[in-house]
Amino acid sequence: MNNERSHHGPKRVLIVCTGNICRSPMAEGILRHQLAQDGLSAEMEVRSAGTWGLDGARASCHARQVLAERGVNIDGHIARSLQPDDVKQADLIVVMEQDHRVAIQTGQPTALGKVFLLTELAQREGDVKDPYGQSRQAYAECAELLHVLLAQGYAAILDLLDVRLVDG
Repeated sequence: MNNERSHHGPKRVLIVCTGNICRSPMAEGILRHQLAQDGLSAEMEVRSAGTWGLDGARASCHARQVLAERGVNIDGHIARSLQPDDVKQADLIVVMEQDHRVAIQTGQPTALGKVFLLTELAQREGDVKDPYGQSRQAYAECAELLHVLLAQGYAAILDLLDVRLVDG
């Protein structure tokens, strides 16, 4: 019974980038959208944070625009810094860069075994580069990459959390 969770309710996914205004809010929005389409919103809670979160800031304008074009609304996103309780409460932590994994795991034993690069979940390698301060096109390319990686890693995310798609 060691793998029983200490909390009831939805599984908790935490998506982490640096400032929590570009990559992680986009990934959070895309994953939430997919879960809603699959009827799994009640099964999984998705949040995001930044290792150096720009507390109180909105998601970047370009991030909001490129996701709106994909039918995903992140207008209500408010950036926040990663807190130790976030790590403790998460069932799965998805990071954009190896540096994020190192930052989270350093001094936080509750992170061990639950921090994964998004690329690794999609059976790829490397970091998801930060579009911060770049052109709208860079954000569109980042959003496309996040969409592809989340689609490719979706089954792994569900499997790690022991969440099953309901056959409809």
